[in-house]
Amino acid sequence: MTDKIDFGKSIGPIGGLNKARKVETTKAEAGKATTDRVDFSSVLQEVNKTRETSMTSNVERNQKVAALKAQVESGSYRPDLEKVASSLVAFLAAEK
Repeated sequence: MTDKIDFGKSIGPIGGLNKARKVETTKAEAGKATTDRVDFSSVLQEVNKTRETSMTSNVERNQKVAALKAQVESGSYRPDLEKVASSLVAFLAAEK
C-alpha cells in the first residue's frame, strides 16, 4: 500500500514542469513587448520627422507671406494674371 502512496507523489514533478512553462511564456511575452516598443518608437520617429518638416514649411510659408504683404503695401506686387485666371478656372471647374 505504501507503493501506491509513493506513486501519487509523482504528480509533484508535473507541477514543476507547468511552472517552467509559465516562465517560458513570460519570456516569450517579454520578447513581444520589446518588438512592440521598437515598432512604437519607429512610429514616433516618423511623427517627429513630420512635425519638423511641417515646422520648416510653416517658417518658409510665413516668410513668403510676409514678403508678399510688403509688396502689396508698397504697391510693387504684380501677380501673373494668366496664372491667376487658370487657377480660378480650375477652382470653379472643381466645384461643379
